[in-house]
Amino acid sequence: MKLMRRIWTAGIVFLVFCKVLEAKPITFSASGANPASILGTVDAFRAALGSLNPNVAGSFGTGRREINWDGVPDAFSSPNAFPPNFFNVNSPRGVVFSTPGTGFQVSANAASGVPVRFGNINPTYTNTFQAFSEPRLFTAIGSTITDVNFFVPGSTIASFTSGFGAVFTDVDNANTTSLAFFDLQGDSLGTFFAPVASGGLSFIGVSFNGNEQVGRVRITSGNAILGPNDAPPGTDVVVMDDFIYAEPAPANVPEPSTWALLATGLLLILLVRFRG
Repeated sequence: MKLMRRIWTAGIVFLVFCKVLEAKPITFSASGANPASILGTVDAFRAALGSLNPNVAGSFGTGRREINWDGVPDAFSSPNAFPPNFFNVNSPRGVVFSTPGTGFQVSANAASGVPVRFGNINPTYTNTFQAFSEPRLFTAIGSTITDVNFFVPGSTIASFTSGFGAVFTDVDNANTTSLAFFDLQGDSLGTFFAPVASGGLSFIGVSFNGNEQVGRVRITSGNAILGPNDAPPGTDVVVMDDFIYAEPAPANVPEPSTWALLATGLLLILLVRFRG
């Protein structure tokens, strides 16, 4: 009985030690009236993830990818639907989007003749929203939720990232716009809220450096969907600009679970005990 108690106590100590060694996620957060006011934080997040990789198929293993929407052709811009796999097929960057809504749109540019910054949906949006990188913005249609799933760029091979960040425009209310991270098993890695910047720009980015494998990011943009009428008190309509994320890597090595760490610790303790 004393032996088992000692083994169990040592196992708990080992587990706590392992958890202490796990690094904490690093959060990058900024808000301001214009792109210059958040650029320093965005660049710091970029530097934390590594150098920018080209938009080609295959995984580089390290570095980062970015999406700024500006190269999306008019055929896939407002008022037309945006293909959710565009940045894994047309321009391979390893992400596929989904939403419980009806789809996605990327805003038009001025040359198209369509009102910019989703003015095709509501004329007031042209003045309400601004871009971090001109001219295009991104939004889900019929929902405030966008799920980002990761793949080895240009393939159907599921992958993971170690960091993700997004720029939002016109976050009016606290705790309405967020990034929720999930590992490859679907377990939560935490939810992080974008700061308020009414009429301005907000950035939230999270870098994980404790071997976490992010298989999905759920973006919640405000608390109301885009539409011709969205004026009730408390309504916060938010759209997105640049996405910045660590290079998607093949998801072939599962993250060790808490129970696996505990089992390993107990096994080591037993081996030492019976050899002593």
